[in-house]
Amino acid sequence: MQSIPSTDHSRWRLKFGPGGSHVWQYLTSDEECAKWPQTDIDRYWLGFSLNLPPLPAPGNALDAARNGYTFLRNLQAPDGHFACGCGGPIFLLPGTVIASYIVGLAFTTEQRLEMIRYLLNTANPDDGGWGLHVEGVSTNLGTTLNYVALRLLGVDADHPAAVKARNTLLKLGGAAAVPSWGKFWMTVLGCYEWEGVNPIPPELWLLPKWLPFHPGRWWVHTRVVYLPMSYLFRVRFQAKPTPLTLALRKEIYVTPYNSIDWPAQCNNIAPGDIYVPHSRLLNFINLVFRTLETCPFPPLQRRALDYAYKLICMEDENTNFQDLAPVSKMMNMICRMHAEGRDSEAVARHVAKRGDSMWLSPDGMLVTGTNGSQAWDMGFAAQALAETGLAGLEENKASALKMLKFLDEAQIRENPKYFHVDYRQATKGAWSFSTKEQGYMLTDCTGEAIKAVLYLQNQFDFPKLISDARIFEAVDLLLSMQYKDGGFGSYEIPRAPKSLEALNSSEVFGNTMVEITYPECTTSVITALHIFQQYHPEHRKMEIGRTVARAIKYLHGQQRADGSWYGSWGICFIYATLFALESLALAGETYANSPRVKRACQFLLSKQMPDGGWGESWESCKEETYVQLDKSQVVQTSWAAMALIRGRYPDTAPIKRAVSLVRSRQLPDGQWIQEDVEGIFNKTCKFFYPNYKLIFTFWMLGLAHKYIEGTDG
Repeated sequence: MQSIPSTDHSRWRLKFGPGGSHVWQYLTSDEECAKWPQTDIDRYWLGFSLNLPPLPAPGNALDAARNGYTFLRNLQAPDGHFACGCGGPIFLLPGTVIASYIVGLAFTTEQRLEMIRYLLNTANPDDGGWGLHVEGVSTNLGTTLNYVALRLLGVDADHPAAVKARNTLLKLGGAAAVPSWGKFWMTVLGCYEWEGVNPIPPELWLLPKWLPFHPGRWWVHTRVVYLPMSYLFRVRFQAKPTPLTLALRKEIYVTPYNSIDWPAQCNNIAPGDIYVPHSRLLNFINLVFRTLETCPFPPLQRRALDYAYKLICMEDENTNFQDLAPVSKMMNMICRMHAEGRDSEAVARHVAKRGDSMWLSPDGMLVTGTNGSQAWDMGFAAQALAETGLAGLEENKASALKMLKFLDEAQIRENPKYFHVDYRQATKGAWSFSTKEQGYMLTDCTGEAIKAVLYLQNQFDFPKLISDARIFEAVDLLLSMQYKDGGFGSYEIPRAPKSLEALNSSEVFGNTMVEITYPECTTSVITALHIFQQYHPEHRKMEIGRTVARAIKYLHGQQRADGSWYGSWGICFIYATLFALESLALAGETYANSPRVKRACQFLLSKQMPDGGWGESWESCKEETYVQLDKSQVVQTSWAAMALIRGRYPDTAPIKRAVSLVRSRQLPDGQWIQEDVEGIFNKTCKFFYPNYKLIFTFWMLGLAHKYIEGTDG
């Protein structure tokens, strides 16, 4: 295969299913295409022009906001949500490809070609390798995984792109020096040996649950990944060799495969990949585990293996086989195949959900971080429509009602089936990042959804689809999740000390071992509770007062000397400072009376660029200090201007300059184009939120108009 043909993008359709699901489907016949024409949603996300008529030229910021939502309304799915593909991490697609190859699960020809095209389009143009995320420098992990994925998808070893990538991989030390996640994937594929992987013993799950390092106390993303890893480690699973995997053994190593000293590779990690080096404690524990592996106790191993598999099955059932994210889902699928067979119902149910995380973009088909960002984006979009007043316009009422209906459908109405025994957080009343089916609650997603529902149901003449009792359930759940430091974590109450981070074995990510409290999550809860009290002042009044007071104290303590807050989920200091100032304002702290708010506003003003905008690099998250981009960004400019508005900064001149910048980049049909990345996770990995550019922009413009005109109350 010397050339990579593209598919006919006019034949792709985004198929919407129940509960907010969406899956790309390719139509093979002209008859199908005629019966199912492409929508604006399909065309927009495929990069086609929508050929929408120009909107009336905006006379002010509110008119521009109105035009912005008019465009966004064209992208609303029938069930009310705004579909998009949250991409960025480049290690997700290879996991899906490798696991599918192991299980014997084919892709359609069109899916395969589009994944190849995505890999070729995201390769580093200079050296042909791949990084941790789509814009990162080439790393061993990214290049190993994506080179192997490219080959498994059918690209020949002598294809120019494969040759270029392979040369880069060998310069980076070959697959022998791949970080731990890469060692795992290569091993189960049959292109690495378990002797070269540090032990992942499932016996840890049998330890007393009160121990601070019990796996059930780890951060949820870490424990659901290491759970199937531990199962496959204990059974020493490796896929049966094929001509292709035997060829890969010859291609991805500097020295012949059979001559490699595998035990010596356990801690052989390419220097350029390392963000968090192994601690001495971790190296000592790995040494102990390797020693224990030489004197096995089969009854204990069988018991641990059975328990690990039981937890894997519970995770699948709790999420209807969506699982927390594609990484753990693909690992779970291999475990279920090993235990129950390729033709089992469990594998079939995994297969049925595989496409939910596969997204087609103009660059090709990628795998997203979850099965979508439906509920998260909806919380912001609905608040924006309400706070700008645009929800009250006749032209937007049907759209706003669809938003409310989606929030109604997306609320999680029960706890996970096995949450008492499988280390899950209670979820009844909450909202997830994506869909109710996926079922993992987050504090910030729940907080933003509560605000959205309260605004729509109380400020406008929409039906009350979500009862007071259901809102009370959401509030009660949040009240139960405050940590002893006054803050709130993301998925759960922190269960272990931060010192456990010394056992971080990922090498490439930070803050992976335990749940911690975050300013952004804490502020979402603070604002939700404040807005809730405006409509339900007597519900658990004293408890809410104490919770908010402790959370505000936590927020005060998290403010940096320069006035900013560090953001872990968005970039970075601008993002977190926006959330913080909204919380402080609702607590009565503004520029007029709070030295903290003054310092925060001065921080933001010190970063405003000559064109009136703001632009912060994702490097801020990694370096933990503000790093400025060369060019301002409409999303970050909107965040900064909204933060100044929330903080009641008295001089409107900087806000007017921000408004001018954002308006200058609005297209005649009301949209804004994608600029730099908006999100981050674990300090090192970019994460795109494609709807942010269409939500926060019109939100800021509407708020700014009211603030500048003095009509915001």
